[in-house]
Amino acid sequence: MDGHTYPAARVAPRRPDPRRPVPGLWRPLVVAVVCLAALVLVWLAADQSAAVKWKDAVALHDLTRLNRPAIESVGSFLLHLLEPLLFVMWGTALVLTALARGRARLALAVAAVLALAPWSAEKLKPALALPHDAVGGTYLGRASWPSGHATAATVLVLCAVLVAPAGAWRRAAIALGLSYAAAVGFSMVVLAWHMPSDVLGGYLLGTLWAALAVLAVRLWDRLAPDAAPAQSAPAA
Repeated sequence: MDGHTYPAARVAPRRPDPRRPVPGLWRPLVVAVVCLAALVLVWLAADQSAAVKWKDAVALHDLTRLNRPAIESVGSFLLHLLEPLLFVMWGTALVLTALARGRARLALAVAAVLALAPWSAEKLKPALALPHDAVGGTYLGRASWPSGHATAATVLVLCAVLVAPAGAWRRAAIALGLSYAAAVGFSMVVLAWHMPSDVLGGYLLGTLWAALAVLAVRLWDRLAPDAAPAQSAPAA
């Protein structure tokens, strides 16, 4: 040894192998496929099955009998929170939260999903209109599937979960969000705004869009890993 100290060799960071599967990619893809298949099955059952159509109408009639002034007041307030202007405000807050956390790609995905999910529900209603049975004089028009309010509530809640920091904030978003989405669905049936199958369709449609958002962000991070922060892929 000559007594000299040599600097440690510098190892260049490994570039991701483009042939390697994207971590976590299959989960949102499976969720999206399952939701799409379930949407088709729910619509076919509500349109083609006489037994399902009758039970759907019976459930609507039975739940509307639970309506009381206090329930109507609370339900109307919860549904009012999804009016277009307020919905835009909640969505803007979520996008700004994602941007503040340095998640530009997630912010873009959230903005796109919050715009496309309610729009798709409104387009599907006249295209997939189906007749409903009537029980006890309770009847809804044909163009009601899927519920736009249930779609909006679901996608808003899931986007809030995606942008929330991991830990207590995300757990709170999950607990409060699921409670709100369930209350919205219950209120719409009790107030005779929608059939139970309409609400289920809205839940599935909103979840489908949220899964597509997660899938898009993860694919984007995979295709451009150098520009994506390590924590950019949202939680499933």
